[in-house]
Amino acid sequence: MSPGNITDRPSDTGVPSPPLDRVSRVMEKLLEAADVSKVYGEPVSHGESLLIPAAEVLALAGFGMGAGGGVAVQQQGRRSRGSGGGGGGGGRTLARSVAVVVASPDGVEVRPVIDFTKIALAALTAAGFVLAAWRGMKRPKGLFGG
Repeated sequence: MSPGNITDRPSDTGVPSPPLDRVSRVMEKLLEAADVSKVYGEPVSHGESLLIPAAEVLALAGFGMGAGGGVAVQQQGRRSRGSGGGGGGGGRTLARSVAVVVASPDGVEVRPVIDFTKIALAALTAAGFVLAAWRGMKRPKGLFGG
């Protein structure tokens, strides 16, 4: 967003400028992807039971804009103006299955979806920290290692 570019400046009429339009479009898409309706999937009939998948949905976004300008005096004593600006942003939507709601003549039950890969990775990470701490306790604590 450069200060010298008229199309980047907010207008006095209340109409958003092109950079704000872009940010608005990205935010709309991100919020659309993270809508509450995305949490529960389409119900599936199986015999006398109705299965409803449930998911965890996470949306992340970050944006930034900046502009600057300055005046420099050249060797001949003439002044030179300069300005610049820019912006950027990004986002990500994550979703994972967490449960299945089972509605049957016997009642309603929520069955969790267990992610064994995530459990195994957490166990390996914890074991690594325990091993590192154990090795650190075995080292001599003296000033010169003695």
